Amino acid sequence: MSMYARMALVLFATLFLSACEDPNRYPVSGEECSPDDPVKTIDGTITSCVPTV
Repeated sequence: MSMYARMALVLFATLFLSACEDPNRYPVSGEECSPDDPVKTIDGTITSCVPTV
């Protein structure tokens, strides 16, 4: 299989699988999203973890 055919296959598979995602549900758990989700109130600027580089 040529490199271009592989790239086309990967691109097609990515687009095909991403089209199956339901924007009204969480992708892993499958639970329905709602405006009252506690995730929306999380402050991403709070950092209590120091990276260990």
